[in-house]
Order: sequence, then C-alpha cells, then structure tokens
Amino acid sequence: MFANILHLIVYSLMSLFLVIVILRFLLQLVRADFYNPVSQAIVKITMPLLKPLRKFIPSVLGIDTASVVLIILVQLLATAILSTIMGAPGLILNPLPLILWGIIGALTIISSIFFWCMIISIIGSFVAPMSHHPLLTLANQIIDPLAAPIRKVIPPLGGVLDISPIIILLGLKIVDMLIARLANLVGVYPQLVLGYW
Repeated sequence: MFANILHLIVYSLMSLFLVIVILRFLLQLVRADFYNPVSQAIVKITMPLLKPLRKFIPSVLGIDTASVVLIILVQLLATAILSTIMGAPGLILNPLPLILWGIIGALTIISSIFFWCMIISIIGSFVAPMSHHPLLTLANQIIDPLAAPIRKVIPPLGGVLDISPIIILLGLKIVDMLIARLANLVGVYPQLVLGYW
C-alpha cells in the first residue's frame, strides 16, 4: 500500500517535470515565442538543469541536444527510483533497454502534447477565435509546423473549414498505435516509464 502511494507521487511529479522539459525542447524546435509568459515559466523551471548541460553538450543542426540528454536522464532517474520502489532494482543494471524505454515514453508524451495542443486550438477557435491568450498562442505555435504543410496541400474548404486538425489527430492516433507496438516489442514496463500510460 505504502509502495503504491509512493510510486504514484514519484511517478506524477517526475512525469510533470518531464513534460515541462519536453515542452522546452518542443518550444525551441518550433521556434515559439519565448516572451510568452507560459514559455518564460518553462524556461525558468528547466534552466537550472539545462544551463550546466549546455556547457558540455552543444546544439546539433539547430536541435537542442542538451534538452534531449536531459529528457533521457530524467527517464533513467525515474526508472531507477520507480523500480526500487516496486522492489525490482535489478532492472537498472542494463541501461540500454532503459534508454529505449525512455525514448518510447518521451515519444508518447510528445504525441500527447501535440494532441492536447490540437484540442486547445480547436476549442479556442470556436470559443475565442481572436483571442491572444498565452496558452492558446503557444498551443497554436506548437501545432503550426504540423498544420502548415497540410494547409498548403488542402486549403480550408470554402475558405473557412480547415480540415487539417482532423488529419493531424488521425496522424497522431496512428503514431500512438506505432509507439504502442514498439513498446510491446521491447517489453516496456508501463509502471517504470514516464509517459507510457
């Protein structure tokens, strides 16, 4: 009972932190507005760990590799702590499968972030179409790299009906199915991998 409660607390807190780190990576990848208050909060939370990593890990081809390393390190730390709580500390002896599990968990979180940004954007376009709310603006900036190419190929029908969200949501569902298949192939333990739920 106590182990389950401790597992829930650790899993939830570390998952929240990992989501923030992944958001930091995505914001830099899509070149989102870093003056947005939500972006500023994400930067402040992640900077203490990213700043020292960036001294040793340079960006490669415009990709913030320090964030990628931090994502993997958080996953490895979480797996070590969670496996100890669950009474299976021997799982952490072989780091290669754990890194693969961590990547699968991170991909699941990225897919979920795109899904929820899409939902926020859709609801925002109906409820407050001209809103400049920081969260809505950020959600639109995150999904724009996915939506823009689709809108070029299939422009809004009649100039008003944009079907790119449907295509994106369908694509994300397919990605989720592929991630789940990969997770089954490599034997992911969902209780030990952040993001894979």
